[in-house]
Amino acid sequence: MTDLTADEARRIILRAQGFLGATARGGGVPAMLRRVGAVQLDTISVLARSHELVAYARLGPVGRSVVERAYWDAPARAFEYWCHAACVLPIEQWPLYAFRRRAYRERRYRWHEVPPVVDKVLEQVRSDGPLTTADIGGAKNGGPWWDWSDTKIAIEFLLDIGEVVCTRRVGWRRVYELAERAVPADLLAQDLSDDECVTRLTTIAGRSLGVATRADLVDFTRVKGGHAAMLDEALLSGAAGLVPVRVSGWPARRGADPDGPNAWADPDALESEPRGRHRTTPLSPFDSLIWERARAERVFGLNHRLEAYVPKDKRVHGYFAMPVLAGGRIIGRVDPAREGATLVARQVGFEPGNGRARAVEAMSDALWEAASWVGCTDVRVERVGAPDLEAPLRAAVARGPRAPIR
Repeated sequence: MTDLTADEARRIILRAQGFLGATARGGGVPAMLRRVGAVQLDTISVLARSHELVAYARLGPVGRSVVERAYWDAPARAFEYWCHAACVLPIEQWPLYAFRRRAYRERRYRWHEVPPVVDKVLEQVRSDGPLTTADIGGAKNGGPWWDWSDTKIAIEFLLDIGEVVCTRRVGWRRVYELAERAVPADLLAQDLSDDECVTRLTTIAGRSLGVATRADLVDFTRVKGGHAAMLDEALLSGAAGLVPVRVSGWPARRGADPDGPNAWADPDALESEPRGRHRTTPLSPFDSLIWERARAERVFGLNHRLEAYVPKDKRVHGYFAMPVLAGGRIIGRVDPAREGATLVARQVGFEPGNGRARAVEAMSDALWEAASWVGCTDVRVERVGAPDLEAPLRAAVARGPRAPIR
C-alpha cells in the first residue's frame, strides 16, 4: 500500500485529468477525450456547451469547430452513451458497454414504457438512416419536456440497447444510425461478458481519475447491484490494474479498517512526481474534475452545486457558476454571460484561504482568456462577493490580459 498526502493525491488527479504538465495538450481533443474517458453532455449553454468547455479547460483556446469534429465526425471517433451520465465516449469503448445494453434490453423500460412502434422506427432507420427525431416524427407530444413522442421513446430505447448509435449531431440534435453501419466492424465483433466490461471500465475510470475512492469509481461508471459487485472484485483481485493507496485526510469506507487503504490509484500515475505548469481556467460544473460533489469537496474543499434550477432569489453563486482553477486549486467562482462582444462576470466569488493578490490576477487571466476564446473583446465585472477584492479585481480586469492569449 502506498501512502499519499492529500496534496500529493490532488496533484496526481490534476495530471491525470490533463490540468498539470506539458504533455496534457499532446494529441489535441481526441487525446483529451481518451485521457478523461468520458465527457458529460448537457443542454445548458452560457459561454459554450459543457462538452466544449471541458476541452477548452484543458487545451486552452482550441477552435470550437475542432472540438465538434473530434466528437462528431465521420468516420466515427466517438459515440454517445450512458456512463457517469449522458456522455461522449471514445469509439473504442463501444464493446465495454455491452453489459448496459443487455440490461436495458432485458428491462425494456427506463423512463418510459417502450411503445409498439419500436420495430417500425428501427426499420425506418434501416431503410432511410441516418435520421434525427424530426425525420421520424418529432421528439415531443407538445407538452412538458419529458412528454416524449412514441417515436422519440422508441429511438432512445434503440440507442440504449445498441441497435442504433449516435456518433454525430446536427446543431444540437442527435443523428441516429444503425450501429452496424456506424461502429467499426472490429469493435462490433467483440463480445465481452458483463464481468469483462465492468473490469475494463473500472480500469478506465481509475486511470482517468488518477486517485479515486471506491465511491468515485462507482460514480464514474454508474454501476450498481451485481455490476457494482463486479467492480469490487476487479479491484480486490487486481484485474482492474489499480493499486490500493491510503490518502491522509480522506475518510475510510464504512466498516473498513481505518488504518487500511481508502482509495485506489493508477500505478503509472504513482511512478513519477507530477510537475509542470498548471492551467488557469473556469470549469464547467459538469467537468469530470469536479462533477461529483463529495469528491470535489474531498479533493479541493469545494462545496458546489449547479444553481440553474434553483429559484433566482435563492441562488448563492449564480445561474451557471463556474469554479475557477488556478495553481492546482479552486480560487473562486464566476457566473458568466455574454452581451455582444462583452463577457460579463455577473457574479464573482473568491474561496477562503488562497493568496488574495494571486487569486485576483488569476481570476482576471481566466476571464480574459475565456473572453478571447468565445470571441469577446471586452470583460465587464458586475458583482464581487469579496468586498476587499472588488477594487483590485476591477483594476486587474481593466488592465486587460497580462500576456498574449494562446
